[in-house]
Amino acid sequence: SLPGTTLRLIRLRVVPGKLMAVVGPVGSGKTSLLHALLGELPLKTGSVSISDNISYASQEPWLFAGSVRQNILFGLEYKRDRYRQVVKACALKTDFEQFPYGDQTVVGERGVSLSGGQRARINLARAVYKEADVYLLDDPLSAVDTHVGKHLFEDCVTGFLKDKTVVLVTHQLQYLSDVDHIVVMNFGTIQSEGTYQELQRSGTDFLKRLTSQDEGNDEESTTTLLYKRHSSIQSVKSMASSVEEFKTMEEPPEVAEKRSTGTISGKVYKSYLTAGGNCCSLLFLLLLCVLTQLLASGGDYWITYWVNLEEYNYNHKTSPLAQPLLQTSPNSSVAAPTNNTGTETWQGLPLSRDTCVYIFSAITVATVIITLFRSYMFFYMCMRASRRLHDTMFNSITRATMYFFNTNTSGRILNRFSKDMGSIDEQLPAALIDCLQIGLTLVGIIVVVGLVNFWLMVPTVFIGILFYYLRKFYLSTSRSIKRLEGVTRSPVFSHLNASLQGLTTIRAFHAQQVLEREFDHHQDLHSTAWYIFIASSRAFGFWLDGICLLYISFVTFSFLFMGSETFGGNVGLAITQSIGLTGMFQWGMRQSAELENQMTSVERVLEYTDVEKEPPLESDPDKKPPANWPEEGRITFSRVYMTYSPNDPPVLKNLSFTIASKEKVGIVGRTGAGKSSLIAALFRLAEIQGEIEIDYIVTSSIGLHELRSKIS
Repeated sequence: SLPGTTLRLIRLRVVPGKLMAVVGPVGSGKTSLLHALLGELPLKTGSVSISDNISYASQEPWLFAGSVRQNILFGLEYKRDRYRQVVKACALKTDFEQFPYGDQTVVGERGVSLSGGQRARINLARAVYKEADVYLLDDPLSAVDTHVGKHLFEDCVTGFLKDKTVVLVTHQLQYLSDVDHIVVMNFGTIQSEGTYQELQRSGTDFLKRLTSQDEGNDEESTTTLLYKRHSSIQSVKSMASSVEEFKTMEEPPEVAEKRSTGTISGKVYKSYLTAGGNCCSLLFLLLLCVLTQLLASGGDYWITYWVNLEEYNYNHKTSPLAQPLLQTSPNSSVAAPTNNTGTETWQGLPLSRDTCVYIFSAITVATVIITLFRSYMFFYMCMRASRRLHDTMFNSITRATMYFFNTNTSGRILNRFSKDMGSIDEQLPAALIDCLQIGLTLVGIIVVVGLVNFWLMVPTVFIGILFYYLRKFYLSTSRSIKRLEGVTRSPVFSHLNASLQGLTTIRAFHAQQVLEREFDHHQDLHSTAWYIFIASSRAFGFWLDGICLLYISFVTFSFLFMGSETFGGNVGLAITQSIGLTGMFQWGMRQSAELENQMTSVERVLEYTDVEKEPPLESDPDKKPPANWPEEGRITFSRVYMTYSPNDPPVLKNLSFTIASKEKVGIVGRTGAGKSSLIAALFRLAEIQGEIEIDYIVTSSIGLHELRSKIS
């Protein structure tokens, strides 16, 4: 044997049409043997020859979010007679009677709304429904009770699959006398094989040896099974459906992902801003933004003064008519100098060319420094807001009730932690600072343009009103599209997650194309919403460009045909500021719309920061149990009702009993009868009514940490 190998020196031949059982202790290599037959386990030496038409039931049941029927058919054609035979052989008929919508009942991701036995039987039914040459069944009998297990073996394995090649991994040794061939494995090798009679005649009591090896693993296996089981639809619902066709007239309602409507609430903006800092830090940041814009606009206005000064000096030195022309200019924003000496005075101030350079340089340096400081503080606050929102959502989900996880797929949760948090980290700060900066820049430009030519304020106000209503019209559509895009993204994550968990089953069924088509369907829905969002954004930008073109043309031609401005600095300032104004208007409208669209990510994250939480972890100081509690282990149920969902009938109904100290109690019942629900009630995993006492202390009066840490 080679080092690091799972299976060693395996020589095995399965007779076609026969039933072979593979037995052995936990970790002996039984599942690895099936994986080798499936081609999932790479071979270092040797070869495997097996039919391509294989059906496989995994040891850990794999179910995807969909109806029970969809999980059984798994993309195959629905054949009524075969389907009904499979349902009967897998003991699912009674379960379908209890399911609220028969076999059309939607199961949650990984089948969380089903009991362990129901998941195992649906998983087995999927394998049996496929018409295959070889059936590989990995311990399908362990998750069900003795009665159901006997039914599965007799009606399904040796009945429905009669004359089929079946490899059955099992720990149920009582059925070995009815199989055609037995393989006993241990430590990755075949210890012995043969018929039941041959193994008995071999002189080794293999049944006794296997029983002793398995006893040490029974408790662990049972605990694992109970841990994995969740609420049972059979025990939750008592509505009967037509089992003749295994379906009802109405489709089962799924717990749809929540999607807000209308405008983004002001509370969403407030929550995001307060997550970034307190009121003082926000006001200081706003002051920095205003100061930055004052310096930027002041620099533009100073350039105008400087250009007008240079133009006047040139005209004054070359034309005697320049001074009266300047002094009578109705729109001049500067005053005439008082002398024509080497050092000019501007409104009584001595302003040489060097002085103008120094002033402009000082304004520029101050603008750069304040802008850098503002940007650093802004993005620091944005990242702090992002971290706080992430931590708040994470803490909220870790304290959420089990009902939250049963009704929300992992794709929805991953969607918020990945794409939505990514948008909050990267795209939202950029859109927010653009809106803040553009808003202040627009105010500065309007003030500067108004000082140069007041009549330009008329078209400026008009275009502002036009842009506002165009933005309002666009946002009513883009906001809803963005929310729809977020909702259609979750199934992509859920489908990918489920596919990764069931890769072995998918490849065994050669269902890759079925899963690919399903993924393409989810991806197409998401891509459709995303494309519409991008297209609407481009259309919005196109109309903004058209309006801006008209505005710039109006300003330019107004100076040609209607203006009396004589200073080129004022004309240049008006035109450049108008071009900048339209560009700012256009980009500001886009970014303000993008800001509201990106705030939907904050909205979706905030939805998960306010989920229903479990009771407190720690007890009140006056109700804290003693350090040695529970000392006796006496358990009392008094009129206990328990529900997994607030709107569903109770799973446990009016239970009243007492378990004395040190008693060993066995709880029996058909799969889905509520056995695991008793354990869930003890751990307070669901909402209960009534009282459960442990050593005369009501469990609902103490914290979950004290309770759960004392129960194993």
